[in-house]
Amino acid sequence: MNKVDVIIVGSGIAALQLAVHLPRHLHVIIITKSHKRKSNSSLAQGGVAAAVSADDHTFSHYLDTLEAGRHLNNRQAVYDLTHEAPAIIQELIDDHCLFDRDEDGNLQLGKEGAHRFSRIIHGGGDQTGRTIVQYLLKKLGRNVQMLEDQSVYELLVNENGHCYGVKSKTKNDQSRITVAPHVVLSTGGCGQLYSLTSNSEAATGDGISLAYWAGAKVVDMEFVQFHPTLLFTNGETKGLVSEAVRGQGARIVDEQGNYFMDGVHPMGDLGPRHIVAQTIFERLESGKSVYLDISTIKDFEGEFPTVTALCHRNGVFGKIPVAPGSHFLMGGVKTDDLGSTNVPGLYAIGEVACTGVHGANRLASNSLLEGLVYGKRLATFIAKEPASILDHAHRSSDYEALPNISLPTKKEIQSHMMKRVGIVRDEESLQVQREWIESFELDKWIRADFSQLTKQQWSIVSMLQTCWLITNAALTRTESRGGHFRSDFPCENDTWQVKQTTQTLEMRRSYQSIKA
Repeated sequence: MNKVDVIIVGSGIAALQLAVHLPRHLHVIIITKSHKRKSNSSLAQGGVAAAVSADDHTFSHYLDTLEAGRHLNNRQAVYDLTHEAPAIIQELIDDHCLFDRDEDGNLQLGKEGAHRFSRIIHGGGDQTGRTIVQYLLKKLGRNVQMLEDQSVYELLVNENGHCYGVKSKTKNDQSRITVAPHVVLSTGGCGQLYSLTSNSEAATGDGISLAYWAGAKVVDMEFVQFHPTLLFTNGETKGLVSEAVRGQGARIVDEQGNYFMDGVHPMGDLGPRHIVAQTIFERLESGKSVYLDISTIKDFEGEFPTVTALCHRNGVFGKIPVAPGSHFLMGGVKTDDLGSTNVPGLYAIGEVACTGVHGANRLASNSLLEGLVYGKRLATFIAKEPASILDHAHRSSDYEALPNISLPTKKEIQSHMMKRVGIVRDEESLQVQREWIESFELDKWIRADFSQLTKQQWSIVSMLQTCWLITNAALTRTESRGGHFRSDFPCENDTWQVKQTTQTLEMRRSYQSIKA
């Protein structure tokens, strides 16, 4: 058993920002199931949103965030985030994080969907995530130990409901126990639950299922953002084509070169992501093709080297064929303004968390900002907290034998989620999906000793759990709002504007006992 002060699960921008700002006398372990540079953060082409120009204002950023989130946002959380944004950017600049500048040395500010002003700060053109990740990795102190290729499969919770550590498996399938008074989930989202996605291979929703099984509240899981423009060839998405491309003047066109977003939304091609994604989806469903016309962008290769390389690898030159794909989860583990969950000792930051900032649909380039703000904020909080480790065995007396049930493949899960719980949903398809997931008897799997599962088995069980949470929440919300579109309830309903779909393991078990 290894004892430390802080365990961080995940290695994206939120995790690294937290580790960098924690006091150097604390022993910190970062556990990541892949490589430290293979997170969604490293893939992020978009920038960081902050009202730093003379004609912009943090209140405008606040209003744009609420509008994109369809006013389901936690207003105080949005106000605090947008108000802190300029200072966070200035701190990075003062510490020599390399952001793009114009010929006069001023920050280059881009414009993205649903922003009324140009306020997007980029690094390396379309490599902002990678730029910030590399900067933060260089800032890590000797007090931080990084464990790569190691998967956390269980959170340790004592009889009083306190989280005090994790169980993980190494690359060689050896189980390890690490305990700490502070356990932080920063595992990212769950885009890999869908067949069409911009997300890294690691984004399978692990942190959400871990927290749910540990007793944490999970909220707003129906709100999945589908990015409008992923490179789409041979029936597959190959990677993200940043919204910044449209911000620089690219237009969404049909096979004949006609613009079709004009008249759909006042902001046209830069309308809110759910509007643009749904419009493109309807075109594709009718058998048509959709493209990004980039002919008006001078020096496209220089402005967007990552997108250019992606296109060339897939034999695309000129107009870029696009389709929507799963991109970001607005819901997640419910936290307060510091990242604390309802389980003492357990925290969540970044995409795995639901702080209320994003509401029903995330405003472009607010995700890296959220990771930077909440990572630093949680570090300040933990630095002032007393460190006492609570180590009591978790579930040791109620393990059950592994069920004799065949699990689906990852590809099956992705295909069914895309078809039944994707961009357009209805009650019938959602009911079919929930029944399909429940046919694998999840409760039997999660009562088993996870150490007896292979990594692949555990990953499938975890994916099914997160899929169930999304599907169940989508069935519950009988309206359309932001990233959640129900064709049988196509309009927003005012009675749902102030409601959150909250789910816990205890609620699920209570429902099952009543049903039985």
